[in-house]
Amino acid sequence: MKILVCISSVPDTTAKINFTGDGKAFDKNGVQFVINPHDEFSLTRAVQLQETQGAKLTVLTVGDATVEPVMRKALAIGADDAIRVNADARDGLFVATQIAKVAKEGGYDIVLTGRESIDYNGGEVPGFVAGILDYAFVNGCVGLKVEGNAVEAVREIDGGKETISAQFPVVIAGQKGLVDETELRIPNMRGIMAARTKPLNVVEAEQTSSKLNVVGYTKPAERGNVTLIDKDNVGELVRLLHEEAKVI
Repeated sequence: MKILVCISSVPDTTAKINFTGDGKAFDKNGVQFVINPHDEFSLTRAVQLQETQGAKLTVLTVGDATVEPVMRKALAIGADDAIRVNADARDGLFVATQIAKVAKEGGYDIVLTGRESIDYNGGEVPGFVAGILDYAFVNGCVGLKVEGNAVEAVREIDGGKETISAQFPVVIAGQKGLVDETELRIPNMRGIMAARTKPLNVVEAEQTSSKLNVVGYTKPAERGNVTLIDKDNVGELVRLLHEEAKVI
């Protein structure tokens, strides 16, 4: 069994976000990057399958050389090798095209991704990959079992959960719940040392035209002043909600 885990390099959730002077790009200066949290759940589940079923595990990232520290962390967690597509991850369809090319050429049985990346929150890539390859697709996966050449996946739906079975090859978009948070892997010294010698292959991107044009980025408006109302002064609260907030 061959598993391809697609990971994104995203700003740490505590990072202060700024944009370039023209407002058309994210300013990376001074920002710490980490593995996308949704991808971490998928990566951990893949490592478990590697340990229990002898799967070969490859991680893939689309990006320039700055993403390699995050890829090395994935190797330290347990991936056998890594592939970096040397390109700017400029839009979801472009990224999906690169993933699909690698997945098809490598003959992977399972393509595991996160449901979405926490930087742009598009949630487009997993579905695009499945569509390009015409593979079965399970989104929002919170449970995954593999037996033979088939998977049984559990995904969240409105009001409950749904269990789906599919044959290889398949694209699985995982999220929190795919493994317990206590099971998430942290690289140990042995893994870090081993990661230094594991293959990290760089391939050139499949040339496609971008369908996305960034007009600009703006930050949310600053929070205004807070008005505290005494719990016994209901009349004043109603007046403010009606006359100033205009919500009633």
